[in-house]
Amino acid sequence: MKPYTILMLCLTLSTSAQAAAEDNPDIFSKAVIPLWQERTFKGHTDYSFIQDDDILVLKAQCSGTASAFYRGTEVDLTKMPILHWSWKINNIHAGLDDVSKQGDDFAARIYVVYKGKLPWNVNALNYVWANVKEVASFWPNPFTKRAVMIAQKSGTPTQKDVWIDESRDVRKDFKRYFDMDINKIDGVAVMTDCDNGGGEATSYYRDIHFAPAP
Repeated sequence: MKPYTILMLCLTLSTSAQAAAEDNPDIFSKAVIPLWQERTFKGHTDYSFIQDDDILVLKAQCSGTASAFYRGTEVDLTKMPILHWSWKINNIHAGLDDVSKQGDDFAARIYVVYKGKLPWNVNALNYVWANVKEVASFWPNPFTKRAVMIAQKSGTPTQKDVWIDESRDVRKDFKRYFDMDINKIDGVAVMTDCDNGGGEATSYYRDIHFAPAP
């Protein structure tokens, strides 16, 4: 079982006063590498920062393991509601049922966390590279109703070494999936996990940032 509520709490507690004051938070760069932290659920997914053509990349490898890599930071969604990122994966977890507890393994996922007035009132949107669910489908996380899973991509990539650029309007997504009007989020995390199915996966993330609406 993955205790998402514990991770969400860790994300909110790690938000710094300096980050809360930022209009343009630096989510992903060399300068903020020390601010990213690992939360272990079962073993350690191997997260490492590498350079790819002079671009900072987070490489993640799991082998029967599950841990998340997160950054607590407050982002003003009234100014910067659009989450952008790029990712690529080597393989999916074939044969798993995405919506079940046993199938809650994804080669790549990025999620954003919002904390309510009480520390345990925390909600999260999970943008996942689904194994079998169709793109744009969504479902409640099998471990907690406070997290929604959204299939941003699905299935084995046809070109495994090609970066795919993504973007989501986080403010609109919280309204759509939780019926919540929010002005900020409190953290961002990525996770490449293999603990339920016992498989292996390798994924890459880069250029995670928020931007104004077009």
